[in-house]
Amino acid sequence: MRLFKSKEEKEIDGIIQRLEMNMSNNYKDNAQDNLKELETTLNAFRSSGRVKPAVITEYEHVLDGYKEKMKGYSHKDQKPYWH
Repeated sequence: MRLFKSKEEKEIDGIIQRLEMNMSNNYKDNAQDNLKELETTLNAFRSSGRVKPAVITEYEHVLDGYKEKMKGYSHKDQKPYWH
């Protein structure tokens, strides 16, 4: 990670921080919303050119990791224990 980050990078880091917090608290719906927000924000910054391509690539790897980790990560996929 770099020492000095742009305003946009700090915004992305904030989304990731909220995503991590929601995952650790088992707030699955909120974590899914954060994942969508992260993807949307990255796409917006990529198309606007406000973030360097190398930085976007870095964050895309992070996004891909979360997508893989969160497959099937929702309350509707959760099996009830009482059946």
